[in-house]
Amino acid sequence: MTTLKLSLLILLSAFVSSALAQNYSYFSIGDTSDVTTATEQGICLMGGATEDDNGAVWFLSRSGGGNVVVIRASGSDGYNTYFFNDLGVSLQSVETIVFNSPAAATDPFVLRRLEQAEAIWIAGGDQYLYETYWKNSPVMNILNNHVTIKKAPIGGTSAGMAILGQYYFNAEVNSVTSSAALANPYNSGVTLSSNFLAMPFLSNTITDTHYNNPDRKGRHATFLARLTTDNGGDSFCGIAANEYVAICIDENGLATVYGGYPTYPDAAYFIRMNCFGDQPEVIQPNIPLTWNTNNEALFVFKANATANGLTTFDLTNWNSGTGGVWENWNINEGVLSENASAQPNCASGINSLDKEFSIYPNPSSDFIHISSNELSFDSVRIIDSKGAVINSSTNSPISVEHLEAGLYTLEIISKGVIRRRIVAIRN
Repeated sequence: MTTLKLSLLILLSAFVSSALAQNYSYFSIGDTSDVTTATEQGICLMGGATEDDNGAVWFLSRSGGGNVVVIRASGSDGYNTYFFNDLGVSLQSVETIVFNSPAAATDPFVLRRLEQAEAIWIAGGDQYLYETYWKNSPVMNILNNHVTIKKAPIGGTSAGMAILGQYYFNAEVNSVTSSAALANPYNSGVTLSSNFLAMPFLSNTITDTHYNNPDRKGRHATFLARLTTDNGGDSFCGIAANEYVAICIDENGLATVYGGYPTYPDAAYFIRMNCFGDQPEVIQPNIPLTWNTNNEALFVFKANATANGLTTFDLTNWNSGTGGVWENWNINEGVLSENASAQPNCASGINSLDKEFSIYPNPSSDFIHISSNELSFDSVRIIDSKGAVINSSTNSPISVEHLEAGLYTLEIISKGVIRRRIVAIRN
């Protein structure tokens, strides 16, 4: 080969490499070769400021010492040294992938690193970028499979925490304050999305972060009001964290809350609707929200976030907690009130009708079975991310064989309407 041809080949190779690199930036520390470790399922939610070290250790320990991959759409490699060197957890490697464009979500290298990760962390940033880049992409499927099939840990802070709920505030327009949301629950800034990630114990749940800076209780309550109103009276829950707080959810649905209480006023909040499923009394565009229900619109467990891991909340029943206090929140003409409360004494647990039905296997590549010891159902249907019904039946099981891999809604018509997230996979 002539020197000229060789030079041209080198230049062409450099040009192609540079063009590909523009779609993402990649940083690593440690040995990035693939390993297989004994991972444990878990979800770590952080409030958006400096990470809580105890929560980070909990998250990393569930990787079994494997490869940890951080994904983000801005920033750099700040997590690499923190995770790899600063917390005393032995890891194979820590890698950071910064998505600079949607094209990175289909890049073979990016997908391979995520598929081989033993833990995935979603950094703070802009959740609308995350939705734009990752939703309905191979990345979305990998994130869902990572938790539900691989049984490996996932976590996120700020925007990374926001998108882990089944429903989420996507910040498409911009952020929205509590006062603006309460004054007009259909404010253009109240932009809510779903059909993205299907995390265990976070179905029908919307999260919020930076809860104390600024105060976001009012907007979070408005999100819940909108969700139950816009979804035919379904019951929804909320999970929130103050800025320096970590909420760590294990494979059994037990949430452990870490933070600096009592030195600092660190807390997490677990919010459930009233016992009767009553919707807001007044929820209309350009009119202040009213949701009272005899001063019991929302039951809230305020969990003091301590360093010892003794503060917990059970997400399997949304009724049992340690290390915190119960409150009632209600809203009258756009004003949120918080009052001390006893533990809820509802006739049944949260989403009791939903819990009557077992749905399995989920994820599935062929059929999903629906069963109940007490109840029957009239019909069941599968709905895609655009709201289109793509399969229906009056019997169990229902087929997912023809579906593209991804996230869907299974809707069961019984005494009421029950909606569950299901994941179709292709073997």
